This record gives sequence, structure tokens and C-alpha cells, in this order.
Amino acid sequence: LSENVKLSSYSWFNLGGNAEYFYKAKDLDELKEFLEEVKKKKMKITVLGAGSNTLFRDSGVKGVVLKLGRNFSYTKIIDNNIIDVGAATLDRKVASFAKDNNLGNLEFLSCIPGSIGGAIMMNSGCYDNDISKVLISIKAINKNSLSETEIKKDDIKFLYRGTNLSKDLIILSAKFKGEPGKKNEIEKRQFDLIERKKISQPSKIKTCGSTFKNISKDKKAWMLIKEAGCEHFREGDAIISQQHCNFFVNNGNAKSTDIENLIKKVKKQVYEKTGINLELEIKIVGE
Repeated sequence: LSENVKLSSYSWFNLGGNAEYFYKAKDLDELKEFLEEVKKKKMKITVLGAGSNTLFRDSGVKGVVLKLGRNFSYTKIIDNNIIDVGAATLDRKVASFAKDNNLGNLEFLSCIPGSIGGAIMMNSGCYDNDISKVLISIKAINKNSLSETEIKKDDIKFLYRGTNLSKDLIILSAKFKGEPGKKNEIEKRQFDLIERKKISQPSKIKTCGSTFKNISKDKKAWMLIKEAGCEHFREGDAIISQQHCNFFVNNGNAKSTDIENLIKKVKKQVYEKTGINLELEIKIVGE
């Protein structure tokens, strides 16, 4: 357990104030023990994945920011075409593990930044596939009651970039179903998706990916931003990527406030020009 930890190190934006407390749980026993302590002290818990979709505010986060440690990052085949995956495992690692075991239909995960726990909570997806189509079940712990539970996919309501899973749950692991196939064909599909992403989306910059949710296939957020004439907007050192205008960027010296102000400015302009109210895909966390 650490105090006053810089959250900018844990966000792809490279921004944010300090966490009042920061804790990385090595395994389930440590996690339970810690949750018990936090419960007694009635402290707020913010669960953090890979930070690929999170903007921490400049004033930081009160309470405890909790991250799952190394024992929650694993992949293993458990049955006929079924992969068991720890919640802290990076999405792209799951895609690569599936490929190495001749299992397809998980290639899309190689294009999603972040870890499996966050991907499930958000029903992450791309290129006509998403988590809801490949998930079998999840294991989770309730951070209040400390009870563990396995939830089948059919008992989860999946939304576009969301689920009805309780915010009191911390996902521990998940089971995914792959489709048997030839490794070289799976590898080619994976390579094609990665190349497609490279052409259309910026990389190696300080961004958290898509800022707003798409309205529909015909009304993508980037189209609306462009249509409303926002693609050259900036606030301080927060700018919009010229390669993909739904990607907002810390151009080096931005503050979280700059990103948030840029979001508000674009949202307002899009609404005034198109009548459409854009919804955030990234999560804004903090005081």
C-alpha cells in the first residue's frame, strides 16, 4: 500500500493528480484481506485496469486506487476450445495465446488496448466483433460482501460499450470460446486487423483511444466531429489527432483539465451543429 501515488504513470494520457492510496493485490488472498480492511475504514475503491481508457483528473483520486497484480495475469486452455484468462491479462496477449493454440475468432482482441477486466465491463470490440460474442462466463468478487460468484454470459446484459454488471464487482477472470482453425490463417487475419488499425488510428502518442461512442454504423463519432468543424480545436496542449479526430491527445504539456475542456467544447459544437449529444467512451475519474 502506497500513499500519494502519481496516477499519470498509470494512464495512457500520462495525466492526472495523485491517488490518496494505491494498492496492487498480488493474488486473491491478498485482495480479500485488503478489501476487508478497506471495508472497516469505509474507504472508496476505484478499480484500475491498464489505464488505456481512463482520464484521471488533476486533483487526483480520493480513497484507494486498486490494481490487480501479476497472479491475475494468465492464459490457459481448460477445455475443448475454451480459454481461462486472468482479469489483468492484456487483451492482445489473449489474441496471441489463442493464435498459438490454433483458436480463432479472438483476433480482434489484438487491436484493443487494455486488459480483460476492463474489456468485459465495457464490452469492448472492433471490426464487427466484441466481447459479448466470445465470452462464456466471468468470475468476480463483490467488494462489499467479499462473496465470489461465477456469472454466465446469458445473465449479463451487454450494451454498446457497456454492460449491466454491478460497479461493486471486481472481475477476477473470464472464460472465452475460440473457434478451431489453422494457425497461419488465424495469424493472417490478426495481422490484417492490426494493419487496418495502423492505417486508420494514431499510435505512439499520449491518447486513450476513442473519446466518444459511435452513434451508429452510419453516424460514427469522428464523422460528427468533422462535420461540426471541430477537428482543429485545441485547449492548452490538448489537441485532436489529425489521423482520427475521435482521438484526443496530450501533446506533451496538457493538463487533464485541458482534455476535459476540449471534450466539452467538441460535445457542445457537435450538438449545436447536428443536434446529436455525443456520449463519452473514455472514463473520467477523480475529484
